[in-house]
Amino acid sequence: MQNQTPDGAAAEEWTEGAHRNAAGLAASLGLAPERYAEDPLLLLPGLQSYVDRLPLAEFEQTDWIGLHTDLTSFLGDLLVRRHGARWVQVADSTSPAGHRYFVEAKGMDGKPGRVEPYDVVMEEFENLPIEIGRMIANAEATLNLIPVVDEESVGHMSLEDLMGESGESR
Repeated sequence: MQNQTPDGAAAEEWTEGAHRNAAGLAASLGLAPERYAEDPLLLLPGLQSYVDRLPLAEFEQTDWIGLHTDLTSFLGDLLVRRHGARWVQVADSTSPAGHRYFVEAKGMDGKPGRVEPYDVVMEEFENLPIEIGRMIANAEATLNLIPVVDEESVGHMSLEDLMGESGESR
């Protein structure tokens, strides 16, 4: 996987296409494109409600492809808009197209990371029910955009310790 073309026309076109598709999805779910552009997370409740109501057991291949495309566009666009990420095209001789598209972002450690939204969405399909929040969190964690919680340490803390001594959230 070499021959990166992050500033290439193909990656720019992919970025614009993902945004158009995600904004169209938002509009179809009742969120104005301008509001979506301001904060793509505003789509999360409506999108989760939408996927919860889908008759996945009755889906045909074309239905899965359409849903996969919509969720991949949304996830990539959210990472671009909320985290300053960018789409990058990477050569891949194993791919039918000869390349794949990743989202690249600088993590909390200052190092760049990559995630393939296509794969993150596919993982959701393999672990039903589809959870939009989990999908976003998986991508953000892969890119090291969010702090990692030490489950063992937190497991030994009381609710009061987690929320602060007065019991109020911080």
